Amino acid sequence: MIFYTDEESRTLRTAVYGAMVLVSHADPGPVAEERFAGLRAMVNLPQELRHVLNSARVRLPEGSDHELETRVLEALRRSVKLLNAKAPEDAAVFPDAVVAICQEVATADGQVVDTEDEMITKVRAAMAG
Repeated sequence: MIFYTDEESRTLRTAVYGAMVLVSHADPGPVAEERFAGLRAMVNLPQELRHVLNSARVRLPEGSDHELETRVLEALRRSVKLLNAKAPEDAAVFPDAVVAICQEVATADGQVVDTEDEMITKVRAAMAG
């Protein structure tokens, strides 16, 4: 089992849950449906990483939507670096799993609008470097 510090765990939670929130906020819709779709899609993440994500309450950064976006995208970048250093096998699947989670959030209401696609593109780009 890989040990993550409290700060590392917070970074991972901010990245994954924050990405879900960014996509959800990109198009106002059924928040509860989007939330549950994202949570269900977390099965795409490795079990140990899911355990880290669920080990404490999620506290997303406060501020404007722009500030939230900036901080979440940075958390995604840091998460990829962190996983590459500590858990390369998790790092290999993390970007695709996070994008799959975001896509589930976007499709929860039966349609995906351009603003959701644009946010998913930003999420993907943040994890690519």
